[in-house]
Amino acid sequence: MSTFTYRAKKMSGEEISGARDVASRAELASLLRAEGYILISYKEKVKVSPFSFMVGGIRGVSVVDKMVFARNLAEMIGAGVSLTRGIEVLGRQTANKKFKKVLSRMGDDIQKGKPFSDAMEAYPSVFSSLFRSMVRAGEVSGKLQESLTLIANQLERDYDLRRKVRGAFMYPLIIVAVMILIGIVMMIYVIPTLISTFEELAIDLPASTKLVIGISNFLVGHGILAATGAIVFFALLGVFFRSSTGRRALDIFFLNMPLLSGLTQKINSARMARTLGSLINSGVNIIEALQITGHVIQNSYFKHVITEAQEEIQKGNPISAAFIRNERLYPVLVGEMMQVGEETGKLSGMLFRVAEFYEGEVAAETKDLSVVVEPILMVVIGAVVGFFAFAMITPLYSSLGSL
Repeated sequence: MSTFTYRAKKMSGEEISGARDVASRAELASLLRAEGYILISYKEKVKVSPFSFMVGGIRGVSVVDKMVFARNLAEMIGAGVSLTRGIEVLGRQTANKKFKKVLSRMGDDIQKGKPFSDAMEAYPSVFSSLFRSMVRAGEVSGKLQESLTLIANQLERDYDLRRKVRGAFMYPLIIVAVMILIGIVMMIYVIPTLISTFEELAIDLPASTKLVIGISNFLVGHGILAATGAIVFFALLGVFFRSSTGRRALDIFFLNMPLLSGLTQKINSARMARTLGSLINSGVNIIEALQITGHVIQNSYFKHVITEAQEEIQKGNPISAAFIRNERLYPVLVGEMMQVGEETGKLSGMLFRVAEFYEGEVAAETKDLSVVVEPILMVVIGAVVGFFAFAMITPLYSSLGSL
């Protein structure tokens, strides 16, 4: 809910001004019209809770919000509801305050005569170039409902793909985080007790024990410095990986890491095929479709192949030529299926088949990944525990042996 200050006028010339709490400009205009007034000008003031920065203040518009919006709007248009009415209803329905405001403003722009796709242009952080282009193609072809359904399907598949990949890595990350936390607690609270024991016994300590004691002394004596150093290190690491050099380093890592290289291939192949197929099926021209697909793909090496495909098109060659030439990145099946699609005139259909195949492969591989990673984690944890036990127990055994 927002506060709108406004000026309104009757046909007789009587003018009023004031402030009202309403959900949108359209609702304000409707209320004034019922009272015999025409809205002349308005200004919106959004009410902000003092705790909004802790809850919804920094919340963006999630993929699920956009997916539900596209699917529901497609259903409403199919049922004969006008576009502006559909957007207004969905704006009232959503719980996301940012999205509610965006939809309200878009509804106002559309009422003023702007096309739907143009109204989206003002919100690139909410509606991606993929979303906007598919809507624009739907408007031009008169198939907006079909385009919105395709967008919803695209967002849903992409969301499922990301969720499966995140789920596969969540377990090992939690185990590693807990292991590090336990290690820090032991260094701060357990090791100092053993250090006093070693000092009383005047034991000659091996290098491994001295290393553990040194780390413990540093954490106990300089805890704030250690915490600050860790925060600065991870912040710099984040800045590095957001840079072009860092992103390229990550791209190389994922392409060459034994457990991840195959999964990286399949994820990028599925996203490329699904995105390009959806755009072509919506009526977006092939050059623009490839450009948008290039923005969706994150890995720079896979992105470069799509750039090559654009160049092939401009030379009059088939798209598949670039993918067939880069079999090390995109599997052989991708290029071959695209070639068949081009020859039969059913490229989008073939791309959807490719997407479904590799989405299934990703789902199976992410399940297998957790099975493979678990024993590796157990070995790593065992090695760390073994080193710690060796470093702290060996001096005690040597002291007992000398008695």
